[in-house]
Amino acid sequence: MSVTVSMHFVKELFCGLPGTSPSHIRYLELAGISPFLLSAPNGRVTVEQFAELYRLIAQDLDDETPRFFSRPLRCGTLKLLCLSLLEAPTLHIALHRYTQFFRILLDDFGYTFSINNGLARMALVEHASLQGSRVLIHELMLKLFHGIASWMIARKIPPLLMECSYAPPPYNADYLYFHPGKVRFNQPQTAMSFDPSLLKHPIRQTKQHLSAFLQRAPADWFYVSFEEQLLSHRVREHLKRHLPASGTVAHVADAMHMSVRTLSRRLHQEGTHFQAVKDEFRRDYAVQALTHGSRPLTMIADTLGFEDLACFSRAFKQWTGNSPAAYRKARTTGIQR
Repeated sequence: MSVTVSMHFVKELFCGLPGTSPSHIRYLELAGISPFLLSAPNGRVTVEQFAELYRLIAQDLDDETPRFFSRPLRCGTLKLLCLSLLEAPTLHIALHRYTQFFRILLDDFGYTFSINNGLARMALVEHASLQGSRVLIHELMLKLFHGIASWMIARKIPPLLMECSYAPPPYNADYLYFHPGKVRFNQPQTAMSFDPSLLKHPIRQTKQHLSAFLQRAPADWFYVSFEEQLLSHRVREHLKRHLPASGTVAHVADAMHMSVRTLSRRLHQEGTHFQAVKDEFRRDYAVQALTHGSRPLTMIADTLGFEDLACFSRAFKQWTGNSPAAYRKARTTGIQR
């Protein structure tokens, strides 16, 4: 998995949690995240690090939605939810059970499912003020629905429209990868719409598949590549598979059997451009390499197609606010599990 997430996600996860700053630092270190990143401009962590941090907090608090709501969802709730869905004959019936599960469990939060104007739509409903970061709770609870629904039918469900009942967050550029499809902010509700024909699909998972799914949570549904639908994801995957030779827009356009002009136009339609996709990929690759490996910085720079270490260091500092050497040094100061 070669994608990273903004430290905003980490900081927002701590909102509403009990305890003091030292306890937060302990969670970070156990997850392999250096506390230095809390103050790093544009800091990034890997999806695996964020997922491990989430699991640690959930287990420690015995709350799989750590202090999101007025009452905790005890460890094992997600397993019971999935078990209640697996016997459904179709996705449509499973989603009805999904909304009922949360209606029974929570007083201050729930889901509503509808089919209107040729779209299936799952929306979040707040019955009371949420305890933690409202934006993060909306993001994660919608990703939870999306991840479980896709897993149940063993098929990625492409979102056709994402509605967000909040202003664009500082890291909204990440939405191209975490919420693929059209995104609208400042909407009356937070919701995801998708093709209703998918509702007829049978549930393909069984109890035997559930343990592996739960062990990977929440990483598997936090980021899912949609290279089948989104050109920006295809470009990213191509860059990953053809390092370091695939660095130019002409090379990528030729590999995808289109002109540079067509590639640029289609990326523009997705709200991005080639250099942005390339830089985001190189940033994430570098963070992954610095976090999980011990390769020399010069080797990472060469792999990513930089002329020399100085060029790589300048680019990395522009992306994250810190040098690659600082990221690597910070990693070695934390408690390693």
